[in-house]
Amino acid sequence: VQLQASGGGLVQAGDSLRLSCVASGRTSNFLEMAWFRQASGKEREFVANVFLRSGTTNYADSVKGRFTISRDSADNTVNLQMNSLYPEDTAVYYCTARRLGRSAYEVWGQGTQVTVSS
Repeated sequence: VQLQASGGGLVQAGDSLRLSCVASGRTSNFLEMAWFRQASGKEREFVANVFLRSGTTNYADSVKGRFTISRDSADNTVNLQMNSLYPEDTAVYYCTARRLGRSAYEVWGQGTQVTVSS
């Protein structure tokens, strides 16, 4: 199983970016997919998740109302639409998946850099 994240880049404050995460391999046992981020010198933090069967989503307070996570079951893709970006959103963004019956995120993508200039 692999997760391939893309869509990062350098933007200005207030701009938008759309990250995508494509899952390949055995994904039928995925319960949930999520995005985390890690800024330089800080711990990795949760950004948003989506439960693949129900579509239920959750967001960190810091991104609520600005970011939207969505899934496309047809091509095993999870997207993160990021609007009204702040410089503090600068980080490496990682997509991850949690399998049915598991409590931890065990599958991680390689990360994509998002840099927001002021």
